[in-house]
Amino acid sequence: MLTGFSPSALPHFPPPHADAPQDWVDRSLLAGPGGEECLHFGAPLDRDALRALVEEQSLRLAAAGLGSGGTAALRLPPSVAFVTVLLACWRLGAQVSLLDHRLTDHEVDAAVARLAPQVLVGSAHRSAAALRGFSEVEPVAVPRSDGLPARTGHALIQLSSGSTGPAKVIARTASDLLRELDCYRRLVDFPGEGEQVVLLSSVVHVLGLVGGLLNGLHSRAALTVPERMTAAGILAAVAASDRPTTIVGVPFHAEMLAGVAALPALPNLRRMVVAGELLRPGLPALFTERYGVPLGTMYGMTETGVIATDLDGTLHPAKRPVHGMELRLVKGELQLGAASSPYPGLDDPSRWSDGWLHTRDAAELDGDTGLITVLGRLDSQVSIGGLKVDLTEVEQTLTALPEIHEAVVVFDGEAIEAYLATEAEADLSLVRDGLARRLAAYKRPRRLVLLPRLPRTATGKLLRDPAALRDTAAAATR
Repeated sequence: MLTGFSPSALPHFPPPHADAPQDWVDRSLLAGPGGEECLHFGAPLDRDALRALVEEQSLRLAAAGLGSGGTAALRLPPSVAFVTVLLACWRLGAQVSLLDHRLTDHEVDAAVARLAPQVLVGSAHRSAAALRGFSEVEPVAVPRSDGLPARTGHALIQLSSGSTGPAKVIARTASDLLRELDCYRRLVDFPGEGEQVVLLSSVVHVLGLVGGLLNGLHSRAALTVPERMTAAGILAAVAASDRPTTIVGVPFHAEMLAGVAALPALPNLRRMVVAGELLRPGLPALFTERYGVPLGTMYGMTETGVIATDLDGTLHPAKRPVHGMELRLVKGELQLGAASSPYPGLDDPSRWSDGWLHTRDAAELDGDTGLITVLGRLDSQVSIGGLKVDLTEVEQTLTALPEIHEAVVVFDGEAIEAYLATEAEADLSLVRDGLARRLAAYKRPRRLVLLPRLPRTATGKLLRDPAALRDTAAAATR
């Protein structure tokens, strides 16, 4: 479900990219030596080949009626086609909406009806199996008679992860993206020229798109997507290159890799960096023990991209804000300086007001060092019988128990519920005993639900919508 966007209801704004040069793709993303490898989706692709493919897609999209000020929606799996179509749309001066290829046809129809693109780009072939890292697809651009031209000056429209409820529609300009790329450029420990990124995050969402794909092109770090998103497939992609390598993903991927029993030789692995969720206690130390390299973390939002980082793991759980990021705390909520709202057509002062973006995250801000520690969602603070309970504390207590792999703790308005991923033979009485020793009675979940695995969003985040969790539990019982 989409919220907060209706193109036909918007006033007219300057044409897309009015705040950035029209040739920003050529100058910032496609520039560089022609023979230099920039992408690896099963086979290496150099910049000359990439530029030729982008030019080819530009001609096809123009033939479908897309041009400056136009709108396109992309429903493509991770692939060379996704990269070249996206860059071609931007070169033509079009506004691009990204739709996750894993959405159902019903969900895509609902999104298209709200976004009203003039051209919908899909695949002529079915996507690869779920564990495949990428697909080989032929993009097909279909003009839509009911599409509308861009009504805002944004280059990119994205949907939030939807982990806590309906997805939000979020818009960013070309200058927004270039500012974020400059933040990455200033991070000494983030991969740059001559290095490799093994990308596990979805290119439809902000970490994979900007921190992975666009930063790789901008900084001239070769981007590799593993053939299979399994531990063996990921490690094979790392081992296959002689470049200094950083793995970029979400905590789920770090958990999976930390559990590998027999490791191949990985002399060029420099670090792994994850974002999207709080790490469970003990995971950074476990990962470093297994691989001998740091597990770095980043904090960010679709609305702004990267906000703060701890790339070498020395600040955990604190992070240092990136260049130019203005932060403040208001009643425990972290707010970010933002000149305009990232939500087109949505006038909601609880999300953005007076130059400040409301993150709805609870945090601590060190006035002396400037370091930020994110504590969890602001709505994770609930009242039980007049006593305050932090659901994040309950989650972290659960995941520290040896019987628990993952946990999601929610409040239904009356009681705390915990959904737990455990081994099949896990003893629930041991879990209850462990909680009784570690948490006061009023903090303990009234209901514990054991599942073989917890549901996740398309980006790999744990789903936190209580209704969806109950549906998953009911389906598992059936």
